[in-house]
Amino acid sequence: MKRKLFGIPILIGNTPDAVNKVRNGKKELRGKYITFVNVHALMTARKDAAYHRAQEEAAFAMPDGKPLAWLLKKRGISEAEQIAGPDFLRAMLAADPEAKHYFYGSTQETLDRMKETIRAEYPGVCIGGMVSPPFRELSEEEEKEEIRKMNAAGADYIWIGLGAPKQELWMQRMQGRADGVMFGVGAAFDFLAGTTKRAPEIFRKAGLEWFYRLLSDPKRLWKRYLVTNTEFVLTLPGYFLHRMFQRGERK
Repeated sequence: MKRKLFGIPILIGNTPDAVNKVRNGKKELRGKYITFVNVHALMTARKDAAYHRAQEEAAFAMPDGKPLAWLLKKRGISEAEQIAGPDFLRAMLAADPEAKHYFYGSTQETLDRMKETIRAEYPGVCIGGMVSPPFRELSEEEEKEEIRKMNAAGADYIWIGLGAPKQELWMQRMQGRADGVMFGVGAAFDFLAGTTKRAPEIFRKAGLEWFYRLLSDPKRLWKRYLVTNTEFVLTLPGYFLHRMFQRGERK
């Protein structure tokens, strides 16, 4: 089941539900991509038509941010839960050990440390490849070569850690060209590698993971969180008024 938030169809459920849905539909999902939408992504999509299309075209858009789950619950969708990218990645590693995983993004140091974590905590997992691409736009030929390597590795699941909005736009371009299922999980690589500390559970349950990350790296993240979170809060009254108007028209 999906429900739209600002025009983006969001998957309803929880992390175990999402893992089962992907595992059971693995063949049908090949060549497609899955996104994880938080407040920043939602507000970016609201202002950027190309990015909005990339989110709309995803096979599934997961509610990565706690505020999205709260907003869906406020609309009466009690089954809506947060499906965070880092949690989903770990759940997939644990649930589908026979699958082959490919990791694309971040730095070589992060990938090396992430490999150590996976080997220690998920010893049966098959890693088909780990690639740290150049921190610049790739040429068409370079993109073709990256996809060739992914497909040659025979990966079932391709984890993309390029950060939003770059990773969603990249997956949209690669749709139908990659043989595996692509997931845009952003900072999940850093959390799994331990190069970035994830917020304690008390912050995550309270929907304040963004605040913890802001305190950890204010210089880089202040605009992303303070500006977009403020925009999100300010749009809510208009959003609910619009929905009330729509319901009134349908009656």
